[in-house]
Amino acid sequence: MHQLLLLRHAKSAWDDPALSDHARPLNARGRRAASAMAGAMRGLSLRPELVLVSSSRRTLQTLETLGTLEGPPRVEPMDDLYLAPWTRLMEVVREAPETVGSLLVIAHNPGLHDFALALAGGADSGGPPPALTEAFPTASLAEFAIEGPWAGLSPGRARLVRFLQPRDLPEMAA
Repeated sequence: MHQLLLLRHAKSAWDDPALSDHARPLNARGRRAASAMAGAMRGLSLRPELVLVSSSRRTLQTLETLGTLEGPPRVEPMDDLYLAPWTRLMEVVREAPETVGSLLVIAHNPGLHDFALALAGGADSGGPPPALTEAFPTASLAEFAIEGPWAGLSPGRARLVRFLQPRDLPEMAA
């Protein structure tokens, strides 16, 4: 059994029009949400062995804001994950080494949301839950259980374990 964690980058700043989209940093709310999600991940004992992260500034800062992950995991920034469509995200996950039991992907919408919907859309699962169907907000985390090898991953072949949004966390309720 493999564990796949999909994390959307935290909320980014739009206040500098001179910055390219790739260079936009997190804003204060985004840093707070990423920190709260890090606490939730530690509380749930989520320990990725490998982190594949888009090379954008906001995804790298989201990873940085998570703090020290137990392990610590191997981290691979990837230009290819920047605004990648869900099909590319699937290809990247399929290439994960079989020795990796838990994989964290930090990326962008709409690709990340579409990927989560494709994975959770199996008939056996009854389809994705309404919260995931509606949106994949910034700093949200989807955890999937996957039977079989990474290379065999396909739509509908994962079980959604949980979907956490920052608004679900007590630290963000205030």
